[in-house]
Formats: sequence, structure tokens, C-alpha cells
Amino acid sequence: MTRFTLIIGLLAALLCSCASTANLSPEQKEAREQEKRINAIRDSIAHEVAVQSLDNLDFVLEAGKLIFKRGRSAYVSPSTNFISVVNGKATVQIAVFKSIPGINGIGGITVEGTPSYVKKSVDKKGNYSLSMSVSGTGISATVHISLPSGSTYATAVITPNFHSYNITLQGTVIPASASNVYKARPL
Repeated sequence: MTRFTLIIGLLAALLCSCASTANLSPEQKEAREQEKRINAIRDSIAHEVAVQSLDNLDFVLEAGKLIFKRGRSAYVSPSTNFISVVNGKATVQIAVFKSIPGINGIGGITVEGTPSYVKKSVDKKGNYSLSMSVSGTGISATVHISLPSGSTYATAVITPNFHSYNITLQGTVIPASASNVYKARPL
């Protein structure tokens, strides 16, 4: 009986919300349309800034979600999980375990390296991709970043050269100057 009551309540709420949007005045409808146009322009500008920072190799991808080898995922803090390239140095930091200090002191690992073999491309739909090899102390991997058209939410796949334990980071690409990530002690 409670399931039935819940379904009826949800349907009633849905009908009320639909009825309230149907009774909007022309000024309210115009205000909503204008807000949608402003949001689209804002998203377009943010996407262009993200593409420009990727082009200049001066960016930070602040990850809010990690996806591991067999599809397991974890939601994480963007301030401690990131990929950055600043001043010709790439940093990859993963900090999943908050209760265990880890190698870097904050529950994970921080590795630095030099990006090389950088390839940038844009497909017909406007999707941007960046691929680079990163090698240094503790890291020898290929990093592939995909940025969909009109968005700043990117997916980065880190493929190590010596084993098959890929890790995927999903998050927002921003210029390095606008980032407030916490970089822990690297290897």
C-alpha cells in the first residue's frame, strides 16, 4: 500500500509542476528563454577557455570521479585528485584513501613527469582531444583527455606503459591560474 501511495504522490507532484509551467505569463516565459540563452553563452565561453588552456598546456583537470580497471568507481575531492600541466611539468595526483596517509601524505600518490608526444585534435562535432606521454619518477604513461563540445567536463584515461591498470578521471578542465588544488608530496 505504501508503494502505491508513493507513486500517486509523485504523479500528483509531477502534474502540479507541469500545470505551474503552463500558466506562466509571457514575461516569465521570455525571462526563462533569456536565462537559457545566457547559460548557453556562459557554457560556450567556459568551453573555449578550457580548450585554450589545453592548447597552451597550462591546465588542471580537477577530478570528481575516478573509475578503476574493472568499472568500480569512487567519488573524490577535486582539490586532491587532478591532472595538471604547468610550466612544462605534468602532475598526476590520486588521493582516494582519506584514513590512510599513503605515499604522498594525503591518502594516495602524486607523481610528476615531463609531457611529450603531445597530439591535439578536434573532430567534426567540435569534440576536443589531447593525448600525451608523461614520463618521470614514478610515472610512465599515456594520458588521453577528451573534452566534449560545449562543455568543460572532461574524461581523462591514464594508461600506464608497464601494466594494464588503467584509471579514468572525470572532472572539470580549468586554467592552472584559476585552480585551487592541493598538491601533496610527489615521489
